[in-house]
This record gives sequence, C-alpha cells and structure tokens, in this order.
Amino acid sequence: MQHRSGSEPARSSSTRRTRARRRGTGAPRTARGAWAAGGRRLSAGAPGGGSREAPEISPTLRLAAAYGWRLIVVGVVVYLIFAALGRFHLVTLAVFLALVVTALLEPLVSVLGRWMPRSLAVVVGLLLAVLLLFAVLSLIGANVAGEWDGLRREFDGGVDRIGRWMEGPPFHLRPGTLAEVQAQVSRFVASHRATLINTALTGVGRLVAVLTVGVLAVFCSVFFLYSGDRMWTWFGGQLPLRSRRPVRLAGRAAWVTFTGYTRGIVVVAATNAVLVGVALFVLRVPLAVPLAVLEFFAAFIPLVGSPVALAVAAVVALATRGPLVAIVVVLLIVVIGQLEGHVLHPLVMSRAVRLHPMVVALSVICGSVAAGVAGAVVAVPLVSVVWSVYGVLRVHPPALPEGD
Repeated sequence: MQHRSGSEPARSSSTRRTRARRRGTGAPRTARGAWAAGGRRLSAGAPGGGSREAPEISPTLRLAAAYGWRLIVVGVVVYLIFAALGRFHLVTLAVFLALVVTALLEPLVSVLGRWMPRSLAVVVGLLLAVLLLFAVLSLIGANVAGEWDGLRREFDGGVDRIGRWMEGPPFHLRPGTLAEVQAQVSRFVASHRATLINTALTGVGRLVAVLTVGVLAVFCSVFFLYSGDRMWTWFGGQLPLRSRRPVRLAGRAAWVTFTGYTRGIVVVAATNAVLVGVALFVLRVPLAVPLAVLEFFAAFIPLVGSPVALAVAAVVALATRGPLVAIVVVLLIVVIGQLEGHVLHPLVMSRAVRLHPMVVALSVICGSVAAGVAGAVVAVPLVSVVWSVYGVLRVHPPALPEGD
C-alpha cells in the first residue's frame, strides 16, 4: 500500500508535465527544449488548434530566379571569353581577317583547283588578291598626287568662300574668325611639337602591329584555304560522340552565315562605291576615286559607315565646289541609305543575315564601344553567326543520337 501510494505522486506529476507540454504552456528546462518550444510556437496555428503552413514561393518568382542565375553564369562566361579575346586582340583580329579572306577567295580557289593542284590554286588566288589590293592603292596614290596642287588651291579658295558665307546670315560671324582659328591651330602645333612627334612614333608602332596582323592573317588564310575542311573534321573527331553532330551542324550554319554576310557586304560596299564615284565624278568633285574607295571600306560598318564617308565627301565638295554641290552630296547620303536599306540588303543579304535593323544598330554601337572601329566591323557578323547557331541547335538539340 505504501509503495502504490508513493508511486502515485510521481505518476501524476509526469502526467501533468506531459499535458502541459501538449498544451504548450510548460516551460522547458533545457536549451534544446527552448528551441523546440519556440519552433512549435512559430508553427502554431489559429486558436482553434490547427497548424499554419509556411508561405509558399510564387511560381513566377521561382522561374525568374532560375533564369536569373543561369543568365548570370552565361554573362560571366561571355565576359571571360571577350576578356580573353581582348587580351589577344591582335591574334583575334588576324584570325578574323583570315576567315574573311577565306570566305572571299574560296570560290576562286575552288575554280582554279579544277585545272591545277590545290596548293598552287591557293597561291595563285592569294597573289591575285594582293595584286588587286596594290593596284587599288596605287590608283589612289596616283589620283591624289595628280590632283594635289589643284586641290590645295581650290581648298584654300573654298575656305575663303566658307568664311565669307559664314559671315552672312544666319551665322553672322565677325570677319577674320577663320583666320584666327588657323592661327591658333598653328600656334598649337608649334607648342605641342614634341607631343605630335611622340604620337607619330606611336603611329609607327601601330603600323608595325598592322603589318604583323596582315602577315599572320595571310599565313592563316593559306591553311584555311588549303585544308580548312580537314582541320574542322579533325577538331570534330576530338569531341565526344554525343557532341559531334550538334557541333558539326553549328559549325556548318556559322560558316554559311559568315560567308554569306562577307560576300554580301562586299557586293553592297562595291555598289555603294561605284554609285558614289560616278556621282562625284559627274559633280566634278576632286578626289572622286579616293572618296569612292573610302565609301567602299566604310560600308563594312552597317548603318554608320556610309553616312560618315559621304559626310567627308560633302566637306570636300563644300570646300572646292561650293554649298550647292555640297547639298547635292548630302542628298546623296539619303539616297544611298535608302538604296542600301531597302534594295541591296534585302536582295543580297536576306538569306545570310536576318536581323532587325535595331539589333544591327545596337550591335554596331556596342562593338564600337568595346573595341573601336574593329569592334564595329566584327559586331554584326558575330551576332549573325551566334543567332544562326542558336537557331540550328534549337531545331536539332544536342540530345539527339549520333547520325545524319
């Protein structure tokens, strides 16, 4: 009886602690019990005794977070790639020029390869391209040398005419303003002669870099023209079996887009140069041939190059032929732009490049900000190649089995 009566208080106290713990009113005596009690109070429900679940994250927020960190990873990878390319920008530019030469000369080399060995066809094609380049440069030099004296006299007289014109309405500049500007320029040159000499020496270093890039581009183009397909086949053979087919399809699409863009932009630039040269010759503007060649090379920068080249021609026309001819040259900028945007690009480059004009403009601006003139030239073909590769991989994902 005593043992039973002695165990009753212990059993009743244990029951009371259990009930108090279930009601959540008991005070835990240990730190682990305090944490558990706090967690139970946080997850406790309404006064009716139901439990309250944790707030669920919105599916839209989950999707945005998933895309967000993936975009961050892709952005970091792209930044590192461009940082590496910028570190070795001369090599990158040389390889790009080699690809351009390969895209332009590959049809000629293929035709020559029907009657002679492939190696000889490559040498003959490159020699013809070099001779054409030197012929154009010689023509420009002869044209400038032949018109230099008359151009200097006409330019001096044109500057005087511009000064008298600006003294009238609507500018109303005081007489002698242009003469003062010329005097200030002369004084600036005299006072900064050492800086100009250092700049000229820096220009010599840049000339050496340009020659190095040109030699490396010719060296790479020789191998691209001779055995570019075998080099690509060897590269594909080093990849895993699962990756060979997507890489082969992506490489084929990239090369088709790049060659189409390169040949198309050459056709567009040549057409613009011929039209500008004929118009300047009819208007009797001096240096028509050099300005036409400038238009040819400037057309490689879409939407921007042609207006800049024609603006230079307008300045020459204003200084030598007067305001009326300069206005005609400015109108020529509008005509060439409309012809290039609505006729030449849709007919020549519609299959190779399918980019919105806003995308082209943003690509040119971003490329020029990142790498100057070279970046502006490379930006549009790079974006076109990336877009074509994306389109091919979207239709033929890498998960497909090996085989055609």
